[in-house]
Amino acid sequence: MLALVNQPQLADALSITRLTLHVLAATVWVGGQLVLAGLIGTVRGLGADAPKRVAAAFGRLSWPAYWLLIATGVWNYLAIDHAGASATWNAVFGVKMLCVVVAGVGSYLHTKATTPRARGVWAGLGTLGSILALVLGVAIAG
Repeated sequence: MLALVNQPQLADALSITRLTLHVLAATVWVGGQLVLAGLIGTVRGLGADAPKRVAAAFGRLSWPAYWLLIATGVWNYLAIDHAGASATWNAVFGVKMLCVVVAGVGSYLHTKATTPRARGVWAGLGTLGSILALVLGVAIAG
């Protein structure tokens, strides 16, 4: 008979809370960017001021989600034992943190841009940073 070395177990209540908040915030921040990108053509057809109004409404949801990601990310980091972390894990973690900063800065500069080209560049950078942070977060979760 084979013995299972790592039997799956349920997470404790605090871990469930921490991880649920982190995933929920990522859903709003990253998923919302992708949904908004897919809807922008339709939104433009609703009137000249519609994109600005929709973007402002999205900002009221997405920026609190971004800061919740930061807070729960710190909580996630503090909740794990780093003694056995490999150099590769630490490097990927560092790149993920850089992506989180790029996501926030790119998205913020998108909101301040005054030309369509600048809005597109900053939106692209913010979204790319967000997606890469998400993928690297999955990688470091093990």
